[in-house]
Amino acid sequence: MSTNTYIAIAVAMMVNAVVFGIGAVTVLSIPALGENAKYLIPAVVVVTFCVTPFIAWRIAPRLRLRYWRERGELGA
Repeated sequence: MSTNTYIAIAVAMMVNAVVFGIGAVTVLSIPALGENAKYLIPAVVVVTFCVTPFIAWRIAPRLRLRYWRERGELGA
């Protein structure tokens, strides 16, 4: 497996926690959604597991030194 894959797997755990937290807080803090929390919280879990790999895969290359070295050469 490539380095980006290893980084994406490590980042996915953190991304999963953050995305779930945002979804859970949203469901529980809005009264209209709180009434249906027993259906929406499992939906948040499913959506989180579906979205997490894509977000982690976008973040992983930015965590490599090569990315920052290329940006430094461009003067950014």
